[in-house]
Amino acid sequence: MQYTWMEEYLLKKKGVHKDFKAEWNWERYLIEDKMFAAVCYDDQNRDMYITLKLNPAEGDFLRQQFEDIIPGYYMNKVHWNSIRTEGAVPEDLLKEMLDKSYALVLSGFSKKKQQEILSR
Repeated sequence: MQYTWMEEYLLKKKGVHKDFKAEWNWERYLIEDKMFAAVCYDDQNRDMYITLKLNPAEGDFLRQQFEDIIPGYYMNKVHWNSIRTEGAVPEDLLKEMLDKSYALVLSGFSKKKQQEILSR
């Protein structure tokens, strides 16, 4: 994968941990039990996609701009987007998308829970 910085970048965010979902062959990045990003592997254990959540309008816009951003791989195609790991999506854009996915999932928690997560 060309985005070798991604794991360290995500694990530095407040409240984030990762696990491996063997039945999906995905490495998932979660806030509590809510996934906000994943690296999806093929049956040869090669990374194929980074999947993340975005506002539907923004995800649709980005899919129209970049051929390496597609509707979410094995996910809800409205809310989730997948980025080809060997594609041409600029690193700065991927970081922005990961930040937005994190913020979007974090905002789904109660205000009290958000404060608890952010104060860790």
